[in-house]
Parts: sequence; structure tokens; C-alpha cells
Amino acid sequence: MAARKSSGKRKYGRAASKRVESAMRRRKKGTLKSGRSGRTVKSRKQAIAIGLSEARKKGAKVPRQRGKSRSR
Repeated sequence: MAARKSSGKRKYGRAASKRVESAMRRRKKGTLKSGRSGRTVKSRKQAIAIGLSEARKKGAKVPRQRGKSRSR
């Protein structure tokens, strides 16, 4: 199988993917906790968001969060 040709720059750095991977493992293990409430995270999407947030804090290459859009 041929190697995949990259199209442009990577959106997320390798360190970011490692953080997300770690968060997913902790979620499966049952040790991943959410922010203030400290509840155990069960959602896959939430685990990814926590992993990316951790990566952002550590200075990994992660695109900035989009602002929340308000509907009127």
C-alpha cells in the first residue's frame, strides 16, 4: 500500500493526538473527571474535548476554540 500524501500542514500536532489518546484511555478506565463538578466522563466527545483542552494548555499545536454563536 502506498504512503498517504499529506495535503498541506497538519491541523493538530502529534502531542495533541497523544493527549486525546490518553484522555480516551482514562475515560475507558473510568478515571477521567470533568471540570468543576468532578463527575466521571462517559461521553466520547467530551473525552476528546478534555484531551484537546489539556494539549492546548501544554502548548501543543491545536487550533483555537471557535467562539460560541448566539442564536436570536
